[in-house]
Amino acid sequence: MSALAIDLGGTNLRAALARDAAVEPLPLGRWDAPRDLDTFRGRIEALIAEHSTDRLGVAVPGLARGTVCNWIPNLPFLDGVDLASLFPGLRIALGNDAQLSLLAEAAAGAAKDAKNAILLAIGTGIGSAVLADGRILHGEGGAAASFGWACADPTDAGDDAHGWLERVASGRALDRIAADRGLAYGPALVALARRGEAGAMAALAPPMRSLGTALAGAVALTGARLVVFAGGVAESIDVFRPLVLPALTRQLPPHLRDVRLAAGNFGPRAALMGAALAAHGHPAWLENGS
Repeated sequence: MSALAIDLGGTNLRAALARDAAVEPLPLGRWDAPRDLDTFRGRIEALIAEHSTDRLGVAVPGLARGTVCNWIPNLPFLDGVDLASLFPGLRIALGNDAQLSLLAEAAAGAAKDAKNAILLAIGTGIGSAVLADGRILHGEGGAAASFGWACADPTDAGDDAHGWLERVASGRALDRIAADRGLAYGPALVALARRGEAGAMAALAPPMRSLGTALAGAVALTGARLVVFAGGVAESIDVFRPLVLPALTRQLPPHLRDVRLAAGNFGPRAALMGAALAAHGHPAWLENGS
């Protein structure tokens, strides 16, 4: 039984084929993200027909519960769509891309030996996922993926579109800090910090302290001693770790101060791998009434 795995983002749709859960999916291609439901359905139906799959796993940049897309802000044509009705006769697994990335890391990657872990996908925004006692936490309506809304500033007025942590520590925030120093984007600032440039390190310290302070609440709440970094920030963990850890451990009780920060093993492949694993019924994905 083969599974078609789909990683659907706001910019691209990527597909892979997984013959079984034990083998990394075979990439099939990358296309522009569909802009309407008919285009999305047509692309998936063509791939299903071409590869004779009977299972479908889909990672989306938003909230999902069961086989229903609850809220996909960059692809609003999917809001309220039930993939089981759209693709009848298939076994379907649908989930947030960060949650499915953590599934891949828990099954065979950086969190393989962990029962409890947090994943942070820091790019333009901040995605997140939680592994709790060996299972991916879905949350009401699939909403357990919103750490970008964590706040460690009681004076902040809030924002309807972007959470506090996203506004201070996401890739977009780092781009803004870099621009203030005359640099093109955040990675250029990180590259300077990696070379030991004191000004770059000083510029990165405030957002990374904010990240560590907010993250302490998540670690204390879940008991997770492992935080996996995914997305573009994973490549910069050597620079970020010494800035994040002091703020993180300072706000933790002694029994949690051995928390580790690690880069994910699978990079941009993680969501596709997780979608395939979910489609094959990996036990860590089962919702269990959550």
